[in-house]
Amino acid sequence: MLNKDDLHILEWSLTDRGSKYAVSGGRAASKVEVLALLKMLKKNKKFAKATHNSWGLLLPGGDLLKSDDGEGGAGLVIGEVLRGAGLEGVLVIVTRWYGGVHLGGDRFRHVRSAAQAFVADFR
Repeated sequence: MLNKDDLHILEWSLTDRGSKYAVSGGRAASKVEVLALLKMLKKNKKFAKATHNSWGLLLPGGDLLKSDDGEGGAGLVIGEVLRGAGLEGVLVIVTRWYGGVHLGGDRFRHVRSAAQAFVADFR
């Protein structure tokens, strides 16, 4: 069973044209554990009010669980970072608070930067 200490919120953020990004995550082995960690994260009102909480989890054997949470393609970008790092069993959640300006392709660069920051810190 997971507890609040299993969720790690990285002291990292990025702001671009009013949108703000943050990253968090922790060890997970199933979608049930992913949902439990998301629930813990969203107990924090700041994260509950976010526009997107996109996530990715690379399972042992290479299967990817992911959710874009409305940020089309973000889960796949997170999964690519996890695959590139060879990091299995670690959930990465990239949170975005929309700032009113569409970022186009830059949003994927920001999701990638957030995921890379989490992976570097997690190791």
